[in-house]
Amino acid sequence: MSYRVKRSTTGNSPAFSSHRNRQRILRERGLPPVFHHVKELQFNARVSGPDPKFAALLLEQFGGGNGELKAAMQYFVQAFGVRQTYPKTYDLLMDIATEEFSHLEIVGATIQMLLGPINGELKDAVETNPVVGLADGKRSTKEGVIAAALANPEFLVLSGGTPTLTNAQGYPWNATYVNANGDPTVDLRSNIAAESRAKIVYEYLLKFTDDPYVRETLQFLMTREITHFAQFTAALDQIKPNFPPGILQGDQRYTHLAFNMSNGVSATGPWNQGQGPWDKGEQWQYVEEPIEFVRETNGLTDIKPKGTNLSQKQADAIAEGLADTRSGEISAAVPKGKNQWSDFPQTKLESPRKIA
Repeated sequence: MSYRVKRSTTGNSPAFSSHRNRQRILRERGLPPVFHHVKELQFNARVSGPDPKFAALLLEQFGGGNGELKAAMQYFVQAFGVRQTYPKTYDLLMDIATEEFSHLEIVGATIQMLLGPINGELKDAVETNPVVGLADGKRSTKEGVIAAALANPEFLVLSGGTPTLTNAQGYPWNATYVNANGDPTVDLRSNIAAESRAKIVYEYLLKFTDDPYVRETLQFLMTREITHFAQFTAALDQIKPNFPPGILQGDQRYTHLAFNMSNGVSATGPWNQGQGPWDKGEQWQYVEEPIEFVRETNGLTDIKPKGTNLSQKQADAIAEGLADTRSGEISAAVPKGKNQWSDFPQTKLESPRKIA
């Protein structure tokens, strides 16, 4: 497991608490690694026996678009932008990114164990068909569905029976999976969505294995997605204001409009009627006949703000004030000249910023 060594006298995250002695020894010896690999997994991954077909399916969480590497790299990259400006958010992102790397290791270890003797058998050049019969012989009504995972023949042909950074169909992991927009209110929402998608993938994976040990591992990983979802939600709630995302407040003529964009029976609810995510007294303005409304308003240009307590001038003033606040926070945190990322040892969350 990869632990991030935090040179700080403040409390460590619970994920690191069992290894505080190890960290203390590293500090005392003056060792500088940012990441330190501990050979014990964060969770004791186990399998009842080989299951190469499910191993291929589990690749989705190793190198897929909603997998552990995607999450680790997304939070890791996002952390750079907030290191000096919002050190608490940086600490949160780095803690969870590091845990996601440990989850990647758990998934990889599980895949390797599920492959059983394939790695060795593939190296036996005498055998003519080494893969035949390597599964444990179990038959399940789900087997036909799982077999679709074998649409990725390169999994065994090129990897020699080890995990590959691909999804279940063999598409390689790539950096386009990573969402990092440089604004905490945007990035934290992306992370909440990422944890949601990862959780549902684990839910689906649980339907395709009967191995009690593998199920236990998947349930642990799924549960940690819930935990991270809660952490990111709490962090977003600490940013005031955080709605709408970013800085600009939007054109008040259009912010409260909800268009009925389909014919037939329409659905209504708090997403298009009543009070939305605004202050008391503000209301959605439901447009039942959008075509007629667009024509009557000269393509929506001849309308006034409705349903909102803000004039456009007030909304622009809010945006201007928020822009000044955010810009001031960054300007105060990032020096114009010489800069320094860390102290040695790092005794507080904040970056030293200026070179001593």
